[in-house]
Amino acid sequence: MSFIDHLEELRWHIMRSVIAVLVGAITVFVYIDEVMDVIIFGPIEKGFVTYSWLCEMGQKMGIGDSLCLPTPNIQMQTTTFGGQFVSSITIAFVCGIIVAFPYIFWEVWRFIKPALKPAELKATRGAIFWVTLFFMLGVAFGYFLLAPFTFSFLANYTIGTKNIIETRPALNDYIDNLVDITVGAGLAFELPVVSFVLTRIGLITPRFLREYRKYAYVGLLVIAAVITPSPDLSSQLLVVFPLILLYEFSVIVSARISKKIIAEEEKEWS
Repeated sequence: MSFIDHLEELRWHIMRSVIAVLVGAITVFVYIDEVMDVIIFGPIEKGFVTYSWLCEMGQKMGIGDSLCLPTPNIQMQTTTFGGQFVSSITIAFVCGIIVAFPYIFWEVWRFIKPALKPAELKATRGAIFWVTLFFMLGVAFGYFLLAPFTFSFLANYTIGTKNIIETRPALNDYIDNLVDITVGAGLAFELPVVSFVLTRIGLITPRFLREYRKYAYVGLLVIAAVITPSPDLSSQLLVVFPLILLYEFSVIVSARISKKIIAEEEKEWS
């Protein structure tokens, strides 16, 4: 195929991806009231599953109420006439992208696939499944754990002793934070996939990941300390433990790919 033919092919992949996002966005917009009440405002509702689950876990672990998060008690506002409408559009498109993510990556894969050699195709078997799985796990981790921790802490944090300051955030500020937390966690959970790719092309090695493990752990602990509302160790470990597991899994992935590369090179030289 010529360069123009490749551009034409790419254009159709992009168009089909955009259509998938639009279908998802329109569907969400039709049911925007239910989406807002159940999903978007979920992490700041008193009956959200995370609050009761963490409190019960703390009781079973014998650490009392240290994991019982105070429910955010906030009233939101919009400062423009079109604020609620714009927020509805934003939520619809973000949800559309999340729902259509597997199809979008499948279209990307279809465009890249013809350029790969048989050995490369074999090495990347199941890529769509794993990329989608880790992204969705990250979104769930951000939504059910990071978001409640973050909003509980920020909404209940006060300065001064006179209680004359009221936290009344704008609706778009809340939505921006929620999107950043969930989508950001989804992208962060792609670490094993990134480890696979970078090891495959020779930019990192399992030895590199092991040597810098202690620095990575310190960084993860700092992140956990920032987003958890309580200074006690139990709540911070609850957040940092999945991130550590993710890093260790990335080390395992890198080690397995490195062994395969060495075996392939030995086979070529023999």
